[in-house]
Amino acid sequence: MATIKKILVYPICKPLKIPFATSLGKKTFIKSVLVKTILNNNYYGIGEIPTSFAIKHETINVIQKVLQQIIPKIVNTNIEYYQEIISYLRKKFEYTPMTLSGLETSLFRAYLSSINTNEYSFWQQFFNHKKTKSLSMIETDITIPYIKNFNILNKWLIWCINSGFKIFKLKLSGNLDFDTQLISFVYTTLYTFFGTKKNFIIRLDANQAYNKNSFLSLLKFIEKNNYKIQLFEQPLKKNDFSGLKYIKQYSYIPIILDETVFTKNDLMFVIKESLADGVNIKIAKSGILQSTEILLTAKKNKMLTMFGCMTETMVGLSTSIYIALSSGMFDFIDLDSIFFLYHKNVYSDIKLKPPNFVIIKK
Repeated sequence: MATIKKILVYPICKPLKIPFATSLGKKTFIKSVLVKTILNNNYYGIGEIPTSFAIKHETINVIQKVLQQIIPKIVNTNIEYYQEIISYLRKKFEYTPMTLSGLETSLFRAYLSSINTNEYSFWQQFFNHKKTKSLSMIETDITIPYIKNFNILNKWLIWCINSGFKIFKLKLSGNLDFDTQLISFVYTTLYTFFGTKKNFIIRLDANQAYNKNSFLSLLKFIEKNNYKIQLFEQPLKKNDFSGLKYIKQYSYIPIILDETVFTKNDLMFVIKESLADGVNIKIAKSGILQSTEILLTAKKNKMLTMFGCMTETMVGLSTSIYIALSSGMFDFIDLDSIFFLYHKNVYSDIKLKPPNFVIIKK
């Protein structure tokens, strides 16, 4: 029987190539906490707890304090019960979802190590029962941060284009005058380089910055200028349910919700009230168990699905990459955080070939 011997906690801070800015805030470094679960047989697993503008109260200090409370309670427990452990802890520490999600990944990976199973194979077997087809490669978009300086923005766009990216997720500010200029600038830049609208894709993400009236005004601007937008992520406040229900009736652009959906129950409410066309699934916010339930529920109800991320290193990001590759159950991939960091090209059995992630078959 493999039991939890100890859990180690490592805060990390890494510089970004370009400031990551949204309507909710701006950062030039990513700050995360790595969690390493070591078993009594010395097998181990590592998870990552990022920090996010969307959950501002979950700071490095708060994460560490919560883990200090949790760790003594779960040391010496059987690793096979990691799901029950996390389910119990989520009820007790419901206001720190990312902390529990990173810990869950650490426990999950320690468990896989103890049964001599790699992550990609585990998820392949899991999703085989769902009659889905696994993949060996996925293509991600790249985020264009909300930056007022168009010279800096242009340099980032050029880097993204030269790196091979063809799908761009543009962060909006919520200021209608500025955002119309921003969309026009990015669209014109991409059109000039690619030569045709068919060769690039633009997605929009407001991070809750709009209200229903300003959203509909922006929609009219996009339509008037014949800009082709693939999707619009989280346009309104996460709990503006009446507003979301209203704009969905008028939006010809699919609406994807992120901050509104953390759990399967959240998604069931969205489906029942017809608030959106799809959901952005993030392991960092929802954890492994809830994310798989959200994914399966979304597909069962014919919702669009996106795999997304926080500002994470490959420790956290790889969890989503494995599930996306193994399931093939996605419409959109938004797993670009590693490309904002100075990184290696190979992490275990995942190879980075921008804009793609490729499984190395051993």
